[in-house]
Amino acid sequence: MHIWKVAEVERCFRVKCFGYQVIMFWCAFVVFFLALGNELHLSHATEVSVNNTENKLCLYANLMVNFSVAYEVGVNKSESVLFVLPENVTTEGSICNNTTSTLKLGFGDGHSWAVEFTKDNKTYQVDSIVFTYNLNDSSVFTNSTSNETKSVTAKPRITNVGVDTYYSCKSENVQRVESVTQTLYDVTLQAFVTNGSKSDTDTVCTADLTSTTVAPTTTVTTTAAPTSTPTPTLPTPTTGNYSIAPDFNSTACLMATFGLRIGFKQGDKVETINLVPSATEVGGACGVNSSILILTSDTITIMFTFSNDSKKFHLHALNVTVKPATGVAVVAANTNMSIWVAAVGSSYMCNKEQTLTVTETLTLYTFKLRVQPFGVEKGEFATAEDCGDDTTGSWIVPIAVGVALAVLILIVLIAYFIGRKRNQGSSYEHF
Repeated sequence: MHIWKVAEVERCFRVKCFGYQVIMFWCAFVVFFLALGNELHLSHATEVSVNNTENKLCLYANLMVNFSVAYEVGVNKSESVLFVLPENVTTEGSICNNTTSTLKLGFGDGHSWAVEFTKDNKTYQVDSIVFTYNLNDSSVFTNSTSNETKSVTAKPRITNVGVDTYYSCKSENVQRVESVTQTLYDVTLQAFVTNGSKSDTDTVCTADLTSTTVAPTTTVTTTAAPTSTPTPTLPTPTTGNYSIAPDFNSTACLMATFGLRIGFKQGDKVETINLVPSATEVGGACGVNSSILILTSDTITIMFTFSNDSKKFHLHALNVTVKPATGVAVVAANTNMSIWVAAVGSSYMCNKEQTLTVTETLTLYTFKLRVQPFGVEKGEFATAEDCGDDTTGSWIVPIAVGVALAVLILIVLIAYFIGRKRNQGSSYEHF
């Protein structure tokens, strides 16, 4: 696919401008969409099936996993890298037994992700997830000072899965061990498969379960249309101060302060919830090109991913899970954002309320925001670039596209007049 893309671009720029206005526009849009290609394929599902010695299905998985790994690039210097479990993996090393099983997925240059299962009479569970990564793989760990292969073991809460059912969980499951953060979501797992086929029955994770409520008793006494009770207005969210440091002996490398409210749909109803800083755990990692801030409470898990192009930084992606007191957990992700933009070495600030649409079902509202994901010195915010009248950055892309189209039109017009002038000169020579 990538070879085809390069060939298409080369063919575009070999075409002469004069007389090929339509082709030029087509070329421009090819280039434009190819540039977007990397953003549109940041996440995908990995689906695998493992057969036993009788060539019957014994393990099945369809899931998405994001990794964030911090690693050393020099003395007291570290970077973090973000990558996903790819679609193409190997299952060599996977084992199916009666009471224990292992699903091992190999990928890249010496990396693997292994899930250990155990079973009793009626249920099975995940005992551990072992992630192994090779720091000698320069395509992932650029400028790493180590060539070691390291492993971390996580203990996810995947238990009491009924035998002959598959485990299902749409919500995010964040596992943080040492310098590694793994985020699992849209997970379907089945071990100890019987009869050689995946079950049609699932065991749903707690985060996805609908809370049981007592149906209200109603008496029809009138034909008037019912009225709905308005949702109580929440107070302004408390401003929280969040920071990430490379280790306990270091000052902050990422700093953020804001109040946060989340609006989400439950059926036809819109609910709102505030993030409570005092009941929130902070995690994440700092890197040269990417930094992550993860906030976790009993009801909210949110991951902010920031990108750095050496001159400016911006919020690149948001992953949000909300587990309301009643109703179904809501999971939303947007990996193609370009907001909270400021120069590297500065901080971004917006004291007024901002509205950020993550998906059609979930919206973030920020209050008294200030953030600096790169270039923090002495644990203090640098000079701030204020949001001014731009609250969402939503005009950046349309303006960029408009400018690109204007330039293309100008090129076409210049080419047209040059060609016309040459034709006129040729006519004079005939006389």
